Amino acid sequence: MEVVNDLLNYNNLKIVQNTDWFNFSLDSVLLANFVKVNNKQKIIDFCSGNAPIPLFLSTKTKAKIIGVELQKPIFDLAVKSVKLNKLEDQISIINVDVKTLSKIYETDTFDLITCNPPYFKYDNNDNINDNVIKAIARHEIKLNLEDIFKCARKILKNNGKIAIVHKTDRLIDIIFYMKNNNLEPKRLQFIYPFSDSKSNLVIIEGAKNAKPGLIVEKGIIVHNKDGSYTNEILKIFNGGTK
Repeated sequence: MEVVNDLLNYNNLKIVQNTDWFNFSLDSVLLANFVKVNNKQKIIDFCSGNAPIPLFLSTKTKAKIIGVELQKPIFDLAVKSVKLNKLEDQISIINVDVKTLSKIYETDTFDLITCNPPYFKYDNNDNINDNVIKAIARHEIKLNLEDIFKCARKILKNNGKIAIVHKTDRLIDIIFYMKNNNLEPKRLQFIYPFSDSKSNLVIIEGAKNAKPGLIVEKGIIVHNKDGSYTNEILKIFNGGTK
């Protein structure tokens, strides 16, 4: 069922979602909060879904943002979300495969790539969701880490950055494919469900052809012991202004 929801407390923004597929997640909020943006960048968001990250970023910068979504039904939701918020002049959504972007854009085009990709490796023998839209969004059926970083290497400017949110247990894979594609890990942030939990999410930023040197940012704890959101998360939910 298609619904319109508030995009947390971000400047009264709305987002169009389909409850039969999936809703935007905390991962997208944290990634948008992590990246550093300015008004002069050229920004592209891989695996945009229904466009939460472009919408979040529109509150932090006046730069033009392109969202890339492969699945047509989800692309349609993203377009509706952009139109609903009257952001067509800033955000453009394109319905293409990330792997084809190097044929669409010239080398050294973008300053920043954001990506909240499918998290789970895919094997033909895996028991995945019967819902094809959910399956493609969650599993590396159409796009994997190597594909993402190969494309990033081609379309990023020199010293341009890619920031990705992923499961912590995939961190070694992420760093491996980053470095294989001349993307040097520069910033890292671990996310913890509770203060006494192991990290379950990681956000990592790499820069094209940059010198080695990694900064590990202060980690983020999502929940208090009673399950409520921490003040840090509530601040992020309010666009970082609470």
